[in-house]
Amino acid sequence: MSKEPNRRRTTAAFTAALAVAGAAVLAGAPAAQAAVVDVNYGCETKIGPKGAVSPVDIKAVKNGSAYTITMSFEKGVSDSPIELPKGVMTPRAELVLGGADSGTVKVKGTPNTAAIPPDTPIKIGTLTGTYTPKKNGKVTFTAGTLTVHALGMDAAVCTPKNNPRPALELEVTGAAGGSDTPPPAEEEKEEGTGTELPKTGPLDSALALGTLGGTVLLTGAAGVLWLTRRTAR
Repeated sequence: MSKEPNRRRTTAAFTAALAVAGAAVLAGAPAAQAAVVDVNYGCETKIGPKGAVSPVDIKAVKNGSAYTITMSFEKGVSDSPIELPKGVMTPRAELVLGGADSGTVKVKGTPNTAAIPPDTPIKIGTLTGTYTPKKNGKVTFTAGTLTVHALGMDAAVCTPKNNPRPALELEVTGAAGGSDTPPPAEEEKEEGTGTELPKTGPLDSALALGTLGGTVLLTGAAGVLWLTRRTAR
């Protein structure tokens, strides 16, 4: 009895197993979950208490061993009784860490690029900072105190009053430090150049894993061709 049908079934099963393994590798890529959260700020200002609800968005982009954090506001949370000339207002804020990490991350905006009319909500825009993880695991980022620095003083200090939920959940792996940190891998280098390959951001890990999955599938395909040619002989 010919053994060719058994070889074909074995080859098909082997290829299917490799395809499933490749898909599993891709599915295991680290991810970040972000959501726009309404934050009810209560502000202490030089002209008395103010308050407003602003949707807040927090995002993270991988940058080497750290992350670049951005915090965006869709609405202003305070105003000024006088006009604020160009370049005199700079916002800053703290993000409260939770989950696998603790403490705060400081983010800061750029000075206003245009004059702000009196009695007009001050546009906060986007604040940026750097987060260097200390532990592996899921880390949450929640809006904390917001300070509006204008005319040489802290003109408004705003605190969330509604106990907002985290606006970002970040899955951290390969953190520098901590007992649960895996040993660092050697940096991949281009052959013959001695220079490190460029890193492009949070998709690096996913692309690397995708490449691994594709390599596994190509190896399976090569095995199928080899078995097929050998059977034909």
